[in-house]
Amino acid sequence: MAKFAENSINVKYYDPRYDTTFKKVFSHPELLISFLNALLPLKEDEQIESIEYLSPEMVPKTPDGKFSIVDVCCKDRQNRQFIVEMQMVWSEEFRSRVLFNASKAYVRQLDKGEEYNLLQPVYSLNIVNDVFEPELPADEFYHFYQLVHEKHSDKIIEGLHIVFIELPKFKPRNFSEKKMMVLWLRFLTEINADTETAPAELVENPLVGKAVSLVEESAMTKEDLYLYEKSLDNVRVEKAIVRSAIKKGWNKGMEKGLEKGMAKGMAKGMEKGMEKEKLDVAQKMKADGLSTELIAKYTGLTLEEIDRL
Repeated sequence: MAKFAENSINVKYYDPRYDTTFKKVFSHPELLISFLNALLPLKEDEQIESIEYLSPEMVPKTPDGKFSIVDVCCKDRQNRQFIVEMQMVWSEEFRSRVLFNASKAYVRQLDKGEEYNLLQPVYSLNIVNDVFEPELPADEFYHFYQLVHEKHSDKIIEGLHIVFIELPKFKPRNFSEKKMMVLWLRFLTEINADTETAPAELVENPLVGKAVSLVEESAMTKEDLYLYEKSLDNVRVEKAIVRSAIKKGWNKGMEKGLEKGMAKGMAKGMEKGMEKEKLDVAQKMKADGLSTELIAKYTGLTLEEIDRL
């Protein structure tokens, strides 16, 4: 403990949210177990005690022909499966991919001919470094999804448990019953390239302190640094693509809006012109002594409109 506190002074850190560092930290079973127990909605008697790492490749292939790769995938002694993903840039496609991965993990538990009662729950934990539910309150960063009855939310179909966490909405609070959740989320939000001194509350905790030490510059190999830079580039490219798509969508929307507005304006102008022409004709017909009913018949104006001429 003292070692972590001492090493946290004037040390260069790497951001644990990027692919390379995230996997580096959570390739340690004791850290992943603590992380999952802290962030998943598990009851006291459902806590994870041991894990076995599984392949991060979720098969079959996704519609675009690529394997879906997750950051961490593991199971415990009860054969419950846990999928963990750290997503730096939000997109609606990510939500679909999460559901795809969780569903496939659930289905792949059984071989042909095996009984359904062998199926165990799948938990999907997704940490998102982006706000994707802006219409919800600013302090609601934790989103837990299950299959529940529309009217009776206590009626649940067990199997898939999906959690999304919006990191930018997280603000440390003194929740004694959720102390580890707060510490792990602080680790993900407060440790980065700008950190000069790691907070004492983090480095003094044996598990979170170890995670902090794993993202120190001295703990990074040349290969780690190469992959870390590659992760940064991938995120930059992804952000650029998203910005480009938003800009393209905005421009297209503006063009359509202008076209629609111009068409609407022209239609309105034509309508006004036709209305004026009808009034002019009706006025001449009235001056020539034609009856109000006859004028209404040929111009489409109401009797009241003709009387006002």
